Amino acid sequence: MDMHTVVVGTSGTTADDVVAVARHGARVELSTAAVDALAASRLIVDALAAKPEPVYGVSTGFGALASRHISTELRAQLQRNIVRSHAAGMGPRVEREVVRALMFLRLKTVASGHTGVRPEVAQTMADVLNAGITPVVHEYGSLGCSGDLAPLSHCALTLMGEGDAEGPDGTVRPAGELLAAHGITPVELREKEGLALLNGTDGMLGMLVMALADLRTLYTSADITAALSLEALLGTEKVLAPELHAIRPHPGQGASADNMLRVLAGSGLTGHHQDDAPRVQDAYSVRCAPQVNGAGRDTLDYAAVVADRELASSVDNPVVLPDGRVESNGNFHGAPVAYVLDFLAIVAADLGSICERRTDRLLDKHRSHGLPPFLADDAGVDSGLMIAQYTQAALVSEMKRLAVPASADSIPSSAMQEDHVSMGWSAARKLRTAVDNLTRIVAVELYAATRAVELRAAEGLVPAPASQAAVAALRAAGAEGPGPDRFLAPDLAAADTFVREGRLVAAVEPVTGPLA
Repeated sequence: MDMHTVVVGTSGTTADDVVAVARHGARVELSTAAVDALAASRLIVDALAAKPEPVYGVSTGFGALASRHISTELRAQLQRNIVRSHAAGMGPRVEREVVRALMFLRLKTVASGHTGVRPEVAQTMADVLNAGITPVVHEYGSLGCSGDLAPLSHCALTLMGEGDAEGPDGTVRPAGELLAAHGITPVELREKEGLALLNGTDGMLGMLVMALADLRTLYTSADITAALSLEALLGTEKVLAPELHAIRPHPGQGASADNMLRVLAGSGLTGHHQDDAPRVQDAYSVRCAPQVNGAGRDTLDYAAVVADRELASSVDNPVVLPDGRVESNGNFHGAPVAYVLDFLAIVAADLGSICERRTDRLLDKHRSHGLPPFLADDAGVDSGLMIAQYTQAALVSEMKRLAVPASADSIPSSAMQEDHVSMGWSAARKLRTAVDNLTRIVAVELYAATRAVELRAAEGLVPAPASQAAVAALRAAGAEGPGPDRFLAPDLAAADTFVREGRLVAAVEPVTGPLA
């Protein structure tokens, strides 16, 4: 477990902190300012709770039941009940990193001092994270409005010592047993606290932040594989010239073109258009790689702006305002996050599509400019990478289905009180699958392009130094080079891991310098 510590204050958090806590087990501490803000806002809630007038979330029911005023002696039961009844998820468990992001981001909002939660509840949230206890959260149960209700409820249930959770050893046990084993006292929720633990966009936001981190690496990796494919196809690097991209000044496009140009520096394979099989220009999947990859990069940048705004937000209903008012609001609606999650699924699908088109071109003897059919050793006896492309094509087709936006859907709930929802959790879940698939698609192109580059080298053409570094690192990682047919799945798995762990980028940057 990483000994790095993330201090939670009153003004939000960063994407790097989310990844550190969710993926790397960073410890969490509450700042003195956060504890003070928690205590101050709790005084306001306690004062309102003592008044005879009903206040939503403090002394009333919830959702369509908000019209009922709850007497003082029933309010603790009300808070317990909302957690128990809302912990109604179904289906497979979601990943540990998603649950940790969910809990950490809820703690971030709680620590803002706008929720009215007591300091001891926030401290228990931090203690559970630091103990490595992960509530069991299920795939289905969130409509993305009011926030990620069921997922957050399962986390709140653990704070109460109820339900199931996974311990740091990976074993699922009753949450009460795990809390006791780590010396953590279950919380007894008071007015508003149950509601405050459930009402936010934390699950979809956590998945957005982690998807952005993964996609940044994948887009750089895809620039590298596009350059390798261009090189293997004896394409021209002239289309990557900075002056061409300066006259269409999309930032991502320029960055991708520069990455490709750096990878191809010193290549003896590029620029053979007028040799034995003259070409005026390369196919779109080769020539337009910077435009497609770059548009995706710009979409990532916009999604990161939305994520940063949400990371700085306090999402709850009602909220405690600095002037002491407690006001109902609609800030829990997931639309801003849901839209960009869907945007990312769209650009990921298109990136996968263009990667697959280059792979197919490398394998087709009629379009590969002299490479053997399917990059096979003895075509006819050997099938080469024929079925690797089938697998890649199947992944691309699924990516297209995953690109259908979840946020265009809405289904009413809570007796028509919650009559328009974001479906942001669903958008986030399908994006995680899309990111996984995109990694595999890029890995197949890498595997094909490196084999093709090696076949060119065997003909006496010298690849770029960065290409040679990529080939050497991939082979060292267990993905073998050209030769007779063999069991191919282990090679593809090795390429997948190589891309997934960022090792492709790490392999070429000592040659190219830092890539965008």
